[in-house]
Amino acid sequence: MGCSGRLRAARSALLALLLGVSAPPRLQAEKLGDGCGHMVVYQDSGTLASKDYPGTYPNYTVCEKKIQIPQGKRLILKIGDLDIESQKCESNYLTIVSSSTIHGPYCGNMMPIPKEIILDTNEATIRFESGSHVSGRGFLLSYASSDHPDLITCLERANHHVKNEYSRYCPAGCRDIAGDISGNIVEGYRDTSLLCKSAIHAGVVADELGGQINVIQQKGVSRYKGILANGILSQDGSLSDKRFVFTSNGCNKSLSLEDGFIPNSHITASSSWEETTEIGESVQWSPDKAWLQVQGISWASNHSNHREWLEIDLGEKKRITGIRTTGSTMLKFNFYVKTFIMNYKNNNSKWRTYKGILSNEEKVFQGNSNYGDVVRNNFIPPIVARYVRLIPHTWHQRIALKVELIGCRIMQANNSFSYPMWQRPSQSTGVAIGKEDRTITEPIPSEETSLGLKLTAIVVPVLVGLCLFLLSGICIYAAIRKRETKGGAYGSSDAQNTGCWKQIKQPFVRHQSTEFTISYNNEKETPQKLDLVTSDMAVIFTKLILWLGLSWIGVANTPVDTAIL
Repeated sequence: MGCSGRLRAARSALLALLLGVSAPPRLQAEKLGDGCGHMVVYQDSGTLASKDYPGTYPNYTVCEKKIQIPQGKRLILKIGDLDIESQKCESNYLTIVSSSTIHGPYCGNMMPIPKEIILDTNEATIRFESGSHVSGRGFLLSYASSDHPDLITCLERANHHVKNEYSRYCPAGCRDIAGDISGNIVEGYRDTSLLCKSAIHAGVVADELGGQINVIQQKGVSRYKGILANGILSQDGSLSDKRFVFTSNGCNKSLSLEDGFIPNSHITASSSWEETTEIGESVQWSPDKAWLQVQGISWASNHSNHREWLEIDLGEKKRITGIRTTGSTMLKFNFYVKTFIMNYKNNNSKWRTYKGILSNEEKVFQGNSNYGDVVRNNFIPPIVARYVRLIPHTWHQRIALKVELIGCRIMQANNSFSYPMWQRPSQSTGVAIGKEDRTITEPIPSEETSLGLKLTAIVVPVLVGLCLFLLSGICIYAAIRKRETKGGAYGSSDAQNTGCWKQIKQPFVRHQSTEFTISYNNEKETPQKLDLVTSDMAVIFTKLILWLGLSWIGVANTPVDTAIL
């Protein structure tokens, strides 16, 4: 290329650069579409917010999102917050567009903002556009299907409600919404706390799914203790007039204390650290120290790598709904596990990794942030297993922890468990769980149930066989006695009143020594050849009854699986 060619190319590049710089920022932003912020969308519900909410949304941005619920349902939207700096909705506004209606534009104080919008369709497009402005939080809205008319937004607090008992539906995506909560699942939550965020903290619903919550308001307490649970840190709270608790399904007991302490042989580890003190004494940080209820040091691994684990044998299959962990509990030893994963299995099965609700990836749980505070994580859906392994993922200085498993026996869970949304999804909104994951939630019969079935399969056939054997023997004895008394006239008219013989409908097999023919033309006709029956018939019939009785006993003594099949 000549000098003039290079000069023309340089001029074109410079012109393009100048045009790009001078282009309106609004047009550049619309290309990027960077006006969307927090967004969690599930099949049946979700939450959307503008960028940087609840901070000031940026200038010249566009957020456009299509939301959809299953066919045949109507879409419900609730605007939790709307703070857009505009009086005429020209460059800063929010619109909701469905196939038949346009709702909005909404902005400033131009018109009243509806708290709830119910559409005739199952989908809509949310569009938020911003121009030049100084302040404004933007918007936050939640949506759900018409199956949940009691939908609330993530910003609703308990003190917004007057009733002492009520039920509401929390949308997916409330965990990371700004707003404080105070309290914990044991003592309850301060009534100024966000309802849905508290429900996730308590393990009542999962953030990925949302779900129904049942709330009871009670008299307040003088102090609320905050803890870290399910990735949410609740704050310590002061005295309040009211507090609220969530109704429980009863499956939240300490499994290590349910029948007394689990034997130390039922808790094992990949390795244990042997500490040598300053005076030369040896201290074992063994796995039996890992129980949260046991005072003193914790379990600590000899090595700190991803091959370490702590295993608990519960003795039988149980429903495990959560886990509580802490670090070394010793100020001198600032050891703790920051994140971990969970494996589980049953008898004669392979280890499986607990996975996320909506993904096929292993779920990493948030653990401790210091050596002493207790952290709780809930399993939604719960684990049903006998053996569980905690595998540290990240840690501070050295792997060390104490644990407590929370849950209940399977029989108790099946009888009293009030299934939350994730456990009994509607036909159109059920969570797609793979074959491997499905074993987590399917009810598994307990050992008590299996024992009852085995006893039933053995006892019932024995009793039935004995009853038939005794009844048949009595009939034979009565018939023989009558023959001896009447001179053996089986063909007499009295024979018709013998209940046992009257029930015989089928001819027996002919034997060489006995002619045995029964011919009933009508109920009043006397059998013609019944008098030919000899005493040999009674012997053969007795042997037949004995054989039937022994056959029943043999069936009863066969293995349960064979008997059932």
